[in-house]
Amino acid sequence: MPSIEKISIALPAEMVAQLREAVESGEYASSSEVVRDALREWTQKRNLHQQGLEELRRVWKQAVKDEAPGVAPKEVLSRLEKKYRTMSK
Repeated sequence: MPSIEKISIALPAEMVAQLREAVESGEYASSSEVVRDALREWTQKRNLHQQGLEELRRVWKQAVKDEAPGVAPKEVLSRLEKKYRTMSK
């Protein structure tokens, strides 16, 4: 069993009410479970964000190294307009 450390946190009244409501409704067994669940989701969100940044950096480095000619923005917009006009018909 992992070691458990107690901490004290300060929350706005609205958040405390939501936390207590989740426990009282039986959705969670304790306020600690609510906080642990929120922290798991927060950690997952941070990890996904970090992965996205790493992917963006990788793609950016690849694009900088790529010496192939790019497509002009007006050409891209023109292609997209044609595509969506066709799809809307």
